[in-house]
Amino acid sequence: MKVVIIGGHLSPALAVIEQLKNEEVYYFGRKHTFEGDKAISLEYEEIAKLGIPFYAINTARLQRSFTRHTFPSLAKFPLGFTQSLKILREIKPEVVLGFGGYVSLPVVLAAFFLKIPIVIHEQTLEAGFANRIEAKFAQKICISWQSSEQYFPRHKTVLTGNPLRGVVLNAKPFKEETGLPKIYITGGSSGSHAINLLVEKSLSGLLKNFTVVHQTGDAKKYADFDKLQAAASKLNSQLSKNYHPQKFFSPEEVANNLSRANLVIGRAGINTVTELIYFKTPAFLIPLPFSQRKEQLKNALFLKGLGLAEIGLQNELTPEIFTQKVLAMLKKLEKYRLEQNVLIPNAAENIVRVLDDVTTKKTA
Repeated sequence: MKVVIIGGHLSPALAVIEQLKNEEVYYFGRKHTFEGDKAISLEYEEIAKLGIPFYAINTARLQRSFTRHTFPSLAKFPLGFTQSLKILREIKPEVVLGFGGYVSLPVVLAAFFLKIPIVIHEQTLEAGFANRIEAKFAQKICISWQSSEQYFPRHKTVLTGNPLRGVVLNAKPFKEETGLPKIYITGGSSGSHAINLLVEKSLSGLLKNFTVVHQTGDAKKYADFDKLQAAASKLNSQLSKNYHPQKFFSPEEVANNLSRANLVIGRAGINTVTELIYFKTPAFLIPLPFSQRKEQLKNALFLKGLGLAEIGLQNELTPEIFTQKVLAMLKKLEKYRLEQNVLIPNAAENIVRVLDDVTTKKTA
């Protein structure tokens, strides 16, 4: 089977790629993390490591605020569509699998124009904007949670679950009993400038009794990694040795960090939430304030309802309040226990079965 995978949401895409070992896979995605920023995206780095052909699609990105890049970005959509048409004609895939996000839209439309079967996967509890549009053109829609079913045509929709990578499934969820308790701070694959600022001003309070592992991202605009290293260097040596910042972690390292942390601090993307549920790791979540339809806040409330999380709203968090809330959680971690396991097993395999079904019907 010859499969084109459209990224944007890297973790589930990689999980499915692992189940396509004997298939011919091509990847469409974004080479740079941010519009107008030269930082190389994590998805480009990870796909390159796997030796999978990567096609960087230049298309319009739905920006959350007006910048000098807005109009040039919007003008890229026709380019993204024609670029996708050209590449798909060359590859001649049997099926296209999209994981939502702005990159997927021109590729899905091009696949529809070329009469290539389309499968999309929705990670969220509801439905992303791109997937709502693409559902009209898709043969099958894979959803991660029962709550998404209402947003898509029922006859096309399959409840597959949200796929987890082998490095997550095979990681041993244990907490170290020696040494200081461990806090893992992450802003997602791109990092979070807002969280980095809170951490920078809260370092001394956090490092007195805890080891902090911090994924900062590498946005050139903010240079957060350098600033955080400089802030740590000003602390006494006892405190600074408890701080371990890094721009990015490999998927294996992320899995180990999530499984071994006593507490995770981060955004509330659905893939992070899925992994926290799997590892049963307590979390202090700071939802992205401008996510679509308050998606991240809903994810955070979902995890809190399962008994694993507390929530801090970004516009209400000062460094003092942030430190206070985190330390309060750490004093009563035994309170945070998963009330019920809501994950659907074998999600990646379920999605591959849908791909097989769609391609079989195409050739029948």
